[in-house]
Amino acid sequence: MTPEQQAEIDALRAQNFVTRRATVPALEEILYDVIPVLDHGFVRVIDYMGDDAAVVQAARVSYGKGTKKVREDAGLIAYLMRHRHSTPFEMCEIKFHVKLPIFVARQWIRHRTANVNEYSARYSLLDREFYIPKPEHLAAQSASNRQGRGDVLPPDQAEKVMKLLREDAERNYDHYLEMLGTGEAGPEEDRGLAAAAQDVSVTGLARELARMNLSLNFYTQWYWKTDLHNFMHFLSLRADPHAQYEIRVYAEAMADVLKRWVPATYDAFSNYRQGGVLLSAKALAVVKSMIDGAPLSREDSGLSVREWKEVMATLGREA
Repeated sequence: MTPEQQAEIDALRAQNFVTRRATVPALEEILYDVIPVLDHGFVRVIDYMGDDAAVVQAARVSYGKGTKKVREDAGLIAYLMRHRHSTPFEMCEIKFHVKLPIFVARQWIRHRTANVNEYSARYSLLDREFYIPKPEHLAAQSASNRQGRGDVLPPDQAEKVMKLLREDAERNYDHYLEMLGTGEAGPEEDRGLAAAAQDVSVTGLARELARMNLSLNFYTQWYWKTDLHNFMHFLSLRADPHAQYEIRVYAEAMADVLKRWVPATYDAFSNYRQGGVLLSAKALAVVKSMIDGAPLSREDSGLSVREWKEVMATLGREA
């Protein structure tokens, strides 16, 4: 963060408001503050509406704030989560400010259940900031998964890849400035949101065209607002070990926000969504057969090879 950006955040965090709305002290502690992610990225909670009691209130369509017993409210939330009653969770909302590499944003935007407003590279200059993975996150293509990573690259190969990524990004940004007609900008001109919004005085290529030469590891920013139900759906997919590392670390940071915001909902989410397993009818029949002690082969189960392996792995058994 630049000193100007940090000063703006400090000013926001110094404000206090008297309200009749429900507030969550644990979330108020980090409101507006930066949670670092990757090398230049972050997430920030900008605003929120509702809490665990609001979920209970919506479920009962009551005038109060739920029962006087936290245990009873937590039990109802667990029931709602277990039986997939999603509407009460849709009554709470949260808004994030996220800074992320463009290729991560292209994955993220596939979650079409949020309101998004992205930083405009047609209007403003992009910063000279781009994502360079650490060596331990540079891996070869998986031989068994078309969209996953395999073994980590040897140190010499990893160093070469990092050098290429850095050199290409630096060169592309220099050409970006050249096409805009700005020449080589100094640190005060090409770094920070305030500097990026400055007008370009020299005639050059339009910003909306010059940006196309930048690589996908450059950073963008957006405001991302969603309801609690769809927020948890995002986390169930992107905080999963199978998700790409670069988006998973954002989801993991946001999962900590969820825990602060709605702890009872977070516990139910962790138990029934993240830690739970959805079985098909055939897979359930396999489990019942195993409980009864009846031998059942994969061929007799009617499961595909892949699903059979997944079920056995879930049960801690050899496929």
